[in-house]
Amino acid sequence: MNRKILVASRNAKKLAELRRVIEAAGITGLEVIGLDEAPEFPETPETGATFEENALVKARDGARATKLVCVADDSGLAVDALNGMPGVLSARWAGRHGDDAANTELLLGQLADVPDDRRGAAFVSACALVVPGNFSPVGDEVVVRGEWRGSITRKPLGDNGFGYDPVFMPEGGERTSAQLEPTEKDALSHRGRALAQLVPMLRRIAG
Repeated sequence: MNRKILVASRNAKKLAELRRVIEAAGITGLEVIGLDEAPEFPETPETGATFEENALVKARDGARATKLVCVADDSGLAVDALNGMPGVLSARWAGRHGDDAANTELLLGQLADVPDDRRGAAFVSACALVVPGNFSPVGDEVVVRGEWRGSITRKPLGDNGFGYDPVFMPEGGERTSAQLEPTEKDALSHRGRALAQLVPMLRRIAG
């Protein structure tokens, strides 16, 4: 019987990404489910100042409420010319959470006068994994971080991915993140790099 792992997200693409990482690592015996497949529970607002803080809060909430091993990601875009913003505000940069088109349009407008050689940026992902403990609210906890350097294009390119993928050109690349195939992106991306660091712990959980 497979052991369930909860990903504290309703984003199908994030779930698919963890499933691909587990499959690529040859780990068997784990079933990845998302929040839509788990009983509802109160979710703490994401008010942390860092990606790590927000990821850990989400993972603790999920592990505590469901008694399942929980993985949570908090990720975003840090733009050099904007002093690291949008950062933890990436998903709601234009004011409404998850409006990718509006967020991207606002970002491109803010960078309209920034020359190409100063459009550097990084995708950042903090992934937290929490194993519920028998005698405490949470058991083992680990938080890892992945970064993916690149630059911001002047217009969106590509239909894959989500968020700011269409305007993020990876360092040394000729295609935006949204023009990469999923397996290509996994090997390069901030979230792929963070999740890869969790593989030893996932392997131990799978037994």
